[in-house]
Amino acid sequence: MTRSAIVAGLALGLLATGAFAAGDPAAGKLKAAVCSACHGADGNSVDPVWPKLAGQGAPYQMRQVMAIRSEHGRANPEAATMVPMIVNLSDQDLEDISAYFATLRSTVEAADPDLAEDGRRLYQAGDAGRNIPSCMSCHGPGGRGNRLAAFPALGGQYPEYSAKQLRAYRDGSRTTDPAGMMREIASRLTDADIEAVSEYLSGLYQAGS
Repeated sequence: MTRSAIVAGLALGLLATGAFAAGDPAAGKLKAAVCSACHGADGNSVDPVWPKLAGQGAPYQMRQVMAIRSEHGRANPEAATMVPMIVNLSDQDLEDISAYFATLRSTVEAADPDLAEDGRRLYQAGDAGRNIPSCMSCHGPGGRGNRLAAFPALGGQYPEYSAKQLRAYRDGSRTTDPAGMMREIASRLTDADIEAVSEYLSGLYQAGS
């Protein structure tokens, strides 16, 4: 199956299942207080252990919190700490919180220029010789993701966090990627690839988020 067919199928599936139920950002701002200790009041966490959520598409956020709440797909200690925080939240609460974080703007990090240049090439062009597609074909040239297909925004994310997730996809311990797309791609990435592309992403400005 081609990448475009997978994206189209995911988008249709999300629409059919009501995954785009509208969240209320204003209500979400109040409800997000429980999230601020780790993810920051403005969605920009101060510790790379916790991901930045500012500017992240609401459909992607919902897919992740539902996986965490059901205790599968995000089986790691950091995700486990979220379970008691969200287990009693309704789906509407989570929709509202996700909608709120989606309206915010991600900060960016000071990327190492040498590593970032290697990462830029991989992000923008991939590596045809190793059958690695460009990252921006799904996540966009500005790292803003694809909200319709629930592909995450990556720009500005901490390099430590991005690298940890890529390694988790590579070793199969993270399984929230539709059709195993990220696990397949990450299996071809070296440690140097992961470090470089994560560094590039950390300084990638999310214009318009």
